[in-house]
Amino acid sequence: MIVRPLLPFALVALLAAAIVPETAQAQAFPSRPVKIVVPTSPGGATDAFARALAARLSESWGQAVLVENRPGANQILGADHVSKSAPDGNTLLVSDASSFVINPHLYKNLPYDGVNGFTPITVLVRFPWVIAVHASVPADTFRELVAFAKTNPGTIAYGSFGLGSSAHISVDYLKNLLGIDIVHVPYKGAAPAVADLLSGRIQLMMVTPLLVEPHARAGKLRLVAAATAQRIPRLPELPTVAESGVPGYEAGTWFGLVGPAGVPKNIVAKIYADTLKALDDPAFRETYVTKQWFEVVGNTPEQFADYLKAEYARWDRLIKLSRVSVE
Repeated sequence: MIVRPLLPFALVALLAAAIVPETAQAQAFPSRPVKIVVPTSPGGATDAFARALAARLSESWGQAVLVENRPGANQILGADHVSKSAPDGNTLLVSDASSFVINPHLYKNLPYDGVNGFTPITVLVRFPWVIAVHASVPADTFRELVAFAKTNPGTIAYGSFGLGSSAHISVDYLKNLLGIDIVHVPYKGAAPAVADLLSGRIQLMMVTPLLVEPHARAGKLRLVAAATAQRIPRLPELPTVAESGVPGYEAGTWFGLVGPAGVPKNIVAKIYADTLKALDDPAFRETYVTKQWFEVVGNTPEQFADYLKAEYARWDRLIKLSRVSVE
């Protein structure tokens, strides 16, 4: 008789005990410096964008937001470190698609789960790719490039920013679709590959326009196609690969912001809201998005989770068709 009326109060007490720490945690976050891990070397596009975002989040939070570079093993070292960190929001990862949806298909013994090993927060930006050729290549269009490659097998070398990188897979998939023989030359990053493209040591690259469009205007390189689904707004005269004889072809990548699996939803919501505030700021967009040829995405954590699953399936198909192998 005495126990029954006490049961609701016990439940209320238990619920209050569960809710209060979560609320306090949200209000307090971040109560100490936050670390954003970048799984690539300093100075690259991922690193630069992560540092710009870190500065904005530090202003919003009144806490230091530090960028830590952990390059190595095709981004595996940095991604693995974050996946095994405490799920409290104080360790985050900014990486391109490779960490989440490409490496899981390339490495049999990957030490983390690319999709389920992280808490999705948002896709920050996506960026387009173009196909650039050295000025010595006798092709003004993508169709002419393909025709030249078919009649001169093995004479075109193309650079990528790493063995098993998204650019490597995307070009090998394309060359298998077209039945052309071009030679892959992997580099440790896009910058040294572009340097060799400018010198003529390699003849072709699929790369962000940020690194090649100024050289194309100077006549040192030639842009023959955009690898995007639609034409790039800033390059409206440049046809896409899909328009040039390969229907449905699309390539490019994106930067995602994640935490380890299990970050509380209220902390995820705060990080997402403050990140979106930075992405929506006109000054931030002008300097760190538009000038870099990026496109803001800023999808919700739930949308990002669905997108990860779709991208995982898409890259599984592309990697099989490209026949790229790293092990």
